[in-house]
Amino acid sequence: KDFVEEGCTVNAEYYKGVLNRLILRIRRIRRALYRTRDFFLLHDNALAHSAAMIQQFLAQKQVVTLQQTPPHSPDLAPADYFLFPKVKFQLKGARFDTIKVIQKAVTDKLQVIPAEDFSNAMNKLKTRANQCIASNGSYFE
Repeated sequence: KDFVEEGCTVNAEYYKGVLNRLILRIRRIRRALYRTRDFFLLHDNALAHSAAMIQQFLAQKQVVTLQQTPPHSPDLAPADYFLFPKVKFQLKGARFDTIKVIQKAVTDKLQVIPAEDFSNAMNKLKTRANQCIASNGSYFE
């Protein structure tokens, strides 16, 4: 669980910490993927993602990255076309008293999404990329 603390800015230094925790978790839980580097990172061109420090860190860790093009395209971001809508739909109409209660509700919803759903969302990425190309980079959904 990684939630940004209130008042914290997500800059390159913060993002590097997130990536480091992610890589360590992959190494611990998905050992074969870590050894073969048979995984990739998809992120957009937000300043924290495209900073030289991050590019150097990922190169040092031998993490293959897919740069989202066109930038900031919700059609090509699995979080935008799959994850956020799914969680948002499940929490629609809910009221929360505190940030901690929101975080728990979101975490609970994320934990019950089947792994197959995540896999399917990533498999759709190639089709969606082709749709984006066919629409000359325009939004298609």
